[in-house]
Amino acid sequence: MQPEESQMATDRQTDEAFAFPDERKEPLVDAEHVRNAIARFNQVQDVTDADRDRAWKRILAAAKRYNADVSASDWRELSHGGKGR
Repeated sequence: MQPEESQMATDRQTDEAFAFPDERKEPLVDAEHVRNAIARFNQVQDVTDADRDRAWKRILAAAKRYNADVSASDWRELSHGGKGR
């Protein structure tokens, strides 16, 4: 898929298809995207801990849906690095 096609596909996703829907960050459309969302979780900037709690619940639900393994039970177990507000 070309970068433009990938962006167009992302633009068509509903807000519920993202870990962070208000920011439209970290799409959760398949197992690979779920793994990427976990890997990049702490890189999302300008979100509150409450936003992260909601995003983590969406990630866990998507991981179950797509049979993606998640070793952390809470996002706070992931390596730190994100910037909150």
